[in-house]
Order: sequence, then C-alpha cells, then structure tokens
Amino acid sequence: MNRILRIAAVAACAMLSLAASPPHPDWNATIAQRPNGSHTLGNPDAAVKVTEYVSYTCPHCARFNQEADAPLRLAYVAPGKVSVTVQHLIRDPIDLTVAMLANCGDQKLFFRRHNAFMATQDKWMGKLDSFTPAQQARWSTGAISARLKAIADDFGFYATMQQWGFDRPAVDRCLADPAMAKTILDQTHEASELGVDSTPSFAINGTLLADTHTWSALDTQIKARM
Repeated sequence: MNRILRIAAVAACAMLSLAASPPHPDWNATIAQRPNGSHTLGNPDAAVKVTEYVSYTCPHCARFNQEADAPLRLAYVAPGKVSVTVQHLIRDPIDLTVAMLANCGDQKLFFRRHNAFMATQDKWMGKLDSFTPAQQARWSTGAISARLKAIADDFGFYATMQQWGFDRPAVDRCLADPAMAKTILDQTHEASELGVDSTPSFAINGTLLADTHTWSALDTQIKARM
C-alpha cells in the first residue's frame, strides 16, 4: 500500500509541476514592428532571422509566398527557431498602393493582409491589360494620394479592404498618409543600399544571400544555419 501511495504522490507532484509551467508561446501569433516600419513574425530571439525583400507586383514573390508560408510557419517559426521579417521594395505605383493598404490599420494584422494580397495577386494583376490608357495615366499624374486612390478604385481594393472592416474614408486616409508612404519608400532605399536589386531577395541575420530567390534555395540556407 505504501508503494502505491508513493507512486500516487510522485504522479501528483509531476502533474502540479506541469500545471505550473508557463505555456509555450505561440510564435506564429507574435508580431512586432521594427523601427524602420517592417514587420517581424516569430520569436525575436530566434537564432535565424530571415528578412524577405518583397514587391506586391512581383509574380516570383507571390509564388514564393504560396510555397513558403506553410512550411516556414510550421517547421521554423512555430517552434521559435526562425523569425521572418517582411520589408518592402517598391517597384511601381501599384506596388506602393498595395503596400500602403497592407500597412493600414492594426499592425498586428499586417501578415493577414500581406498574405491575402499575395494569394490573390493573379486575380487583381490579371486586370492590368483591361485598363485604358486614360485610366493608367491617372496612376502617374497629379497628387500622390489621388494616384493611389485611382489605383485602388481600378483594381477593386476598396472592396477588398471593406472585407476587413475598412470603409472608403478609412482607406482614403491610409492612402493619403505621407508618413506611411515615406516609411515604405525608406525601406526600399534601405534595401537598395544593402545591394538588393531583385525580388524576392533574402538576408539571414543581416547578411544578404546571393543567388537565393526561391523557397527551396532559402530552405537550404536556413537548414545550413540550424
């Protein structure tokens, strides 16, 4: 009987110890904004810190996001081994418009908007050939806020943003935010200064990776540093 009581006591202590242990952080729910305005997903103390330089009008970026998002989050971000920072590299006015909208509102929801725009890139970019020269001229003439609003209107981005609770005045306020535009364009300048000349490109722990533009190539680079 004493032996049974001792076993029960040990089991009870073990259960109490487990109950007292803090839950493991959900690193996929950990989002932080860096001083330059870019967004980081995951453990801030991860041994491998990946920076992705991205353009929303780059088809290779959309393909990378489709291939990489699930394995990155499950195998690397979730256990806290890797963090991922998305930094903008703006290529054109459409790209800037989408970047402004991805950065609109609650910054904790940035990755939800980022992934949604990437996942639907083929649909909204597929409209490009249907626009008249007069429509496209509105994207590059006049005040910058008017250009971005014209792009948002033509590509159906007002309806997209409405799904996330943004009415038209709220979207217009984001597109007319000069501080946000400067932050995004400064990220582009910072990337160019580092030597980034194509998208997607990647850095690990601050070092730009050569000849690394696909998920398979980046995965190899991550594994080499684990």
